[in-house]
Amino acid sequence: MENVYVIGIGMTRFGRFFDQTIKSMTAEAVTRALNDAGIKQEEIGAAFFGNAGQSFLEGQHMVPGQIALRDMGFEYTPITNVENACASSSTAFHLAFANVKAGLNDIALAVGAEKMCFEDKSKGFAVFDGAWDVTTAEQTAATLEYLGENVKPPEDRAERANQRSLFMDVYSNLAKFHMNTYGTTEKHLAIIASKNHKHSSYNPLAQYQNEMSVKEVLGSRMISWPLTIAMCAPISDGAAAAVVCNEAGLEKLRKAGVDIERAIVIKASIVGGGTNREPERLDQQICKLAADRAYEAAGLGPSDMSFAEVHDASAFAEVQQSENLGFCEYGQGGWIAEKGETTIGGRIPINPSGGLECKGHPIGATGIGQIHEMVTQLRHEANGRQVENARFAIAENGGGFYRCEEAVACVTILGRKDA
Repeated sequence: MENVYVIGIGMTRFGRFFDQTIKSMTAEAVTRALNDAGIKQEEIGAAFFGNAGQSFLEGQHMVPGQIALRDMGFEYTPITNVENACASSSTAFHLAFANVKAGLNDIALAVGAEKMCFEDKSKGFAVFDGAWDVTTAEQTAATLEYLGENVKPPEDRAERANQRSLFMDVYSNLAKFHMNTYGTTEKHLAIIASKNHKHSSYNPLAQYQNEMSVKEVLGSRMISWPLTIAMCAPISDGAAAAVVCNEAGLEKLRKAGVDIERAIVIKASIVGGGTNREPERLDQQICKLAADRAYEAAGLGPSDMSFAEVHDASAFAEVQQSENLGFCEYGQGGWIAEKGETTIGGRIPINPSGGLECKGHPIGATGIGQIHEMVTQLRHEANGRQVENARFAIAENGGGFYRCEEAVACVTILGRKDA
């Protein structure tokens, strides 16, 4: 079966950039990806542009990709816009992968860009209000309250943030259900957040580059128990891009003198849907089902992975996804973090980039941000945060919410050419 490759990556730093725009960040990320691939933009056969919030936040209800990419000089290139909530750019990546694998083009571009930070902070929070079924919001909220009802915060931990975050309330209840079922603790979540702060301190593109102790994480402002602000992904701006090609495209680049040895193989790219499962059936979670399909497509398993990038919009999500990806039994996600198994140098490093909690979470760019870290690590170019002898990597990127889980799950497996 013909391989598909990532041949170029580019990413802005993630953070709060009031002087940046979708156009400026797109141009920076795409230019870096093209330069990394050693190609010119006219060699791109098709482009897929992921964005989730610009319609709501800036009133750009249609054709954001055409506007951002044409503004930086793209002409003739067919551009497709992708909205899949926080999984928008990983879905764009999947479409670029499928495009070149089908032979429609030999080289394609996937982009994710998001501008979320404005002087009015409420705008960045409000964009999430449309990321679940607005017609059944009360029923969904009731289901979540039911899941979390058997665990109450200690009296000295019960305060909440004045500015509510819809998805942190979601993660709060999912975390409480996990705590009640398996004995996961608030300390486990703090250990994960502290670990990710350590990792991000070595990532020059991360929004937060400061270390935090477990005690400091627990002592940070409460958002929605058991989640403190240090356990939650921030509102962020940023963009990321990836250039992909098939075997014919790789041969064209070789003949043009491009160093194709830095190309990374896409072993699997899965966009998964969920089922109307009972909330208690964790073994049927959408991300587990997508991960199982990805492992099968790649001909690999959890034990083959050198590291993982997961959608840790909260520290609890890392617990959940470490279990869904098969790195431990259900209920053990917090414990493997406490044992140091998910730290760089451990059995299965998770989020060597710092994850969404620390690297940042510009929702439309997050998925390709994960791809950027995977490619950097697999090329053995991650410097102080390098996972030793990295050969294969997996990323899980979830988007939106439906009933009791993500509405969409994207799982990607990449590998070195010599693996």
